[in-house]
Amino acid sequence: MADKKRNHYEEKFKKAKRELREGAFILYFESLFREDDIDEIFEASSEVNDPDDNINISEESCELAKKIASKADEIDTIIAGLSTKRSVDRIAKINLAILRLAIYEAKFEDSVPVNVAISEAVLLARKYARDPDVSFINGVLGAFSRSGREE
Repeated sequence: MADKKRNHYEEKFKKAKRELREGAFILYFESLFREDDIDEIFEASSEVNDPDDNINISEESCELAKKIASKADEIDTIIAGLSTKRSVDRIAKINLAILRLAIYEAKFEDSVPVNVAISEAVLLARKYARDPDVSFINGVLGAFSRSGREE
């Protein structure tokens, strides 16, 4: 019975973390197209937030998106060293947002193991990116994992 209860809480935690991550991805991705800062984008999304939507964009999502933005240049340097097929400026914005999120979490969030950051990025790619892009994202993140750059 205790195992069942623990599994229930673990699943609930994973779901909440996944929603936080997806909200951060959406905010950050939108910021790549707009002049507004992430706080303004979050504010606008909060005004139209529908409880029936599948995605809840929280304040924690906004904070994560801002952290990703603050490390974008450093993360892009890492991506440039790993992407043998495309330069950073030629990577589709949706793929770049997913890569930046995953590398940010793997490198700067102590509580997120590299394999979790990669798995979650691949799930986002499957949901939002094109099929060939999933392989590209997985390849870059696999190279990141093997490079030892997360330390």
